[in-house]
Amino acid sequence: KFSEEQQKQLRSNPFIEKVSETSITYTKEFKERFYKEYHLGKGPSAILRDMGIDPTLLGKRRKDSLVRRVNVYEERIDGYQDMRGKNSGRHSIKELSDTDRIKRLEHQIRYLKQENEFL
Repeated sequence: KFSEEQQKQLRSNPFIEKVSETSITYTKEFKERFYKEYHLGKGPSAILRDMGIDPTLLGKRRKDSLVRRVNVYEERIDGYQDMRGKNSGRHSIKELSDTDRIKRLEHQIRYLKQENEFL
């Protein structure tokens, strides 16, 4: 967990949008730049230092997670945009094809049957 002093230090960085005791939200620019520099062969700690973030403050686990996440962001349709709170992640049934809708309903039937057997 980040102390109040560490949170204050992180908030002062222009590449960080939000900081809480347990999480950091980076800007879109940060994620894009981190991805590019990482794939040019630069290490995560060096990239963070260049962007004014103390890598020891984050620790190994957060740095490893950051590398994984920026690689995922690069593959997403939404790219590096933070989509939390804007998308429930669940597709509307209206968007499904007939085949997918049938599969979903069959799954729901199987689930309800199991639930009834349990009761």
